[in-house]
Amino acid sequence: MNKFLKVLALALVWSCGVAMAQEFGRGAERGRGELAFELDQRYHHDHYYPPRGYAMRVLPHESVSIQFGGGQYFFHSGVWFRPTGGRFVVTMPPVGIAIPVLPPTATQVLINGVPYYYANGTYYSLAPGQGYAVVVPPSDPNAGQVVPQSQVVPPAVAPDPVIYPRTGQTAAQTESDRQACNRWATTQPGALADASVLSRAVAACMDGRGYTLR
Repeated sequence: MNKFLKVLALALVWSCGVAMAQEFGRGAERGRGELAFELDQRYHHDHYYPPRGYAMRVLPHESVSIQFGGGQYFFHSGVWFRPTGGRFVVTMPPVGIAIPVLPPTATQVLINGVPYYYANGTYYSLAPGQGYAVVVPPSDPNAGQVVPQSQVVPPAVAPDPVIYPRTGQTAAQTESDRQACNRWATTQPGALADASVLSRAVAACMDGRGYTLR
């Protein structure tokens, strides 16, 4: 790699870290509130994430609520949160919990011939009828081979809708309603297996609360 490409690669990694810090920083509260993000370089994943134990007063925008094992978790861009003491704490997800779609940054790898998706120290595999489920880390993760970009099957990612408040709701009320509808949508049949079902459920909920989604 020549000097120019090295500088470009470092700039891209830095810009990813800035974007992550801006997204998560608004609700950060850990120790004295310092922002301490960690770079995940396994399989050339090269993305920044807040460390386990990082606490936030509010969740990042578009976080999804998922019920599992009698508890509640929140998921956003490869990061899992658990409500604790009035805060949202970054945590490792339990094995078996599923999400309808993967984060767009997930890296697809083959380990001992088995396909996995990797992001932020967590391994996912396709779970028919559920979406993508968290699985036990492979016994020999160092044997993994990154799938060439030309052969990667990208996970489905639904575009963020534009939300229009029909009755003059404030930005704070809109955000509160959006999060409530996200939580409700994940409880609907088939929502965790099909992103389109999840999107329709959110849209129906928001429509019932006086919003138009486009």
